[in-house]
Amino acid sequence: MTERYRPNTTVAWVIESPQGFLFVEENIRGNMQFNQPAGHIEAGETLIEAAKRELHEETSLQLEPEGLVGIYQFPNQRGNVIYLRFCFYAKIADAPQLTPIDPAIHACHWLSRDDIAKRSLRSQFVLTCTDDYLAGKRFSLDLLHCQLP
Repeated sequence: MTERYRPNTTVAWVIESPQGFLFVEENIRGNMQFNQPAGHIEAGETLIEAAKRELHEETSLQLEPEGLVGIYQFPNQRGNVIYLRFCFYAKIADAPQLTPIDPAIHACHWLSRDDIAKRSLRSQFVLTCTDDYLAGKRFSLDLLHCQLP
């Protein structure tokens, strides 16, 4: 019998403003890396609840997602963990100064696609999600159905 497949389910955001896209700079095992606001789902949370919580913890921003950019399945850099990432999007009129609540987040940045491509990224899917958004990939939140106890 094969081992049961259990990917780590995560949520992430592509947030666009006239000043660029929102990225967080975080300390990952002693290395500063850039990521979209993102994180794991906690027990009892829906995907949207997890996305809103992670966004608030990492940036202090409170937004409703407008839709999904995509759903991504990929291994970590060492290849020993598989992630299933639900990437949401929102567009805002202005880029506020943001203060991270999560101590692992060093800073929040508004960056262009070209700027982020030059940075040390948490995973290749940081850029993939951004590129998919720029290519116009948008999916309705109606794709998500949730029935939790």
